[in-house]
Formats: sequence, structure tokens, C-alpha cells
Amino acid sequence: MWPLDLYTIGGRPGLGSAVSLSGADGTIAAYRSLEPFVRVGIQFVVAVLVTTIVLGLLHRYGSKAVRKSRQSPVISIGIGGPSLLVVSGLAGTGYLIVDTSIGVFFGIPLVILGAAVIPVVLAIGLAAIGRTIASRLGTDRLWVGIVVGSLVSGLAGLALPATIAVAGLAGALGLGASIRVLFSGAGTARPDERTVPPANKI
Repeated sequence: MWPLDLYTIGGRPGLGSAVSLSGADGTIAAYRSLEPFVRVGIQFVVAVLVTTIVLGLLHRYGSKAVRKSRQSPVISIGIGGPSLLVVSGLAGTGYLIVDTSIGVFFGIPLVILGAAVIPVVLAIGLAAIGRTIASRLGTDRLWVGIVVGSLVSGLAGLALPATIAVAGLAGALGLGASIRVLFSGAGTARPDERTVPPANKI
């Protein structure tokens, strides 16, 4: 089966993809038509809610990822940038093919992957950015970082390029730190699981 056949099984070639693209363009255009201060408020509230929920459900893992991203942000961005492009590309591909005949088998799982990963890493990244800024002001608490990071996200709503830049930075930072925490935790045994050498016999 050739790649073109994937879009022609369900009917006219590329019809589902065209509908999906037009729907996405319409959503972006509708959001840009809102007043700037309305976008600021929406992005601030959404950032507060998502970050609070994510770090509340994944408190231990999220806190480790935030600390890891702050300790070496360049490494986290270097790892997370390409990884974020891959995850976003897979989710976008799934969204485009979800209306085709193979969408049930490939499109929906890819969309679910993006919906599960992207909000989590954005929340971790925003909390890390906010906590870094807050530490410059004399406080280093996680909840302060959540509020400050959400303020950054809200202010980025004044312009779409700023929103994309902040989301890209936060996503790369959060995903890179999350990957580093996963790999560092995979190779570390719990203290009660370590092998204790036998005592020397006389």
C-alpha cells in the first residue's frame, strides 16, 4: 500500500486532512481576534490550573524535574528541544489523519500521546521559569514559581509570537528535565534494594 492510498481509502484524497487544517486555522484566527487583555487572562488562568493540577498529581516527580531544569537549563533545553519537535510532530500527524480510515489505529494514539505529554512538560517548564525569576526576587517556593510562571504565560498572550516562544521554551525545558529525571531514576536503586556484601569470615 502506497502512502497516497492511506488518504484515498476513506474517499477523496486528503479531504480529512484539509478539513482538519481548516479547523485548526479557524481556531487560531478566532483566538487572535480576541482582545489582548482577554488572551492574557485566559492564558494566565489556564496556566495556573494546568500547572497546579500537574504538579499536584505528580508532586515528587514534578518537583525533581523543576529542580533538574534549574540546575542545568542548557542541557535540559538541548535534550528537550528536539524531543519536543518529535512529540509535536507525531501529535500533529495524528491530528491530520484522525479523520481517515487509519485514524483509529494511528491518529488517535498519537493525539493521546501529545495530549498526555505536552501539558505536563509545559507545566514543569513554566514552574521552572517562574521559580527562577522568583529566586531573583528573594523567594524560592514552588507555589510562587507557579504563579510567576503563569504570569509569564499570561503576558505572552499579548502577541502570538511571544506565546509560541514561551511555550517552546517551557516545553523544551520541561521535557528535557523530565527525560533526565526518568533516566537518572532508572539507574538508581532504592537503598533497601541494594546488595549488601557478606561479612568477612574469620
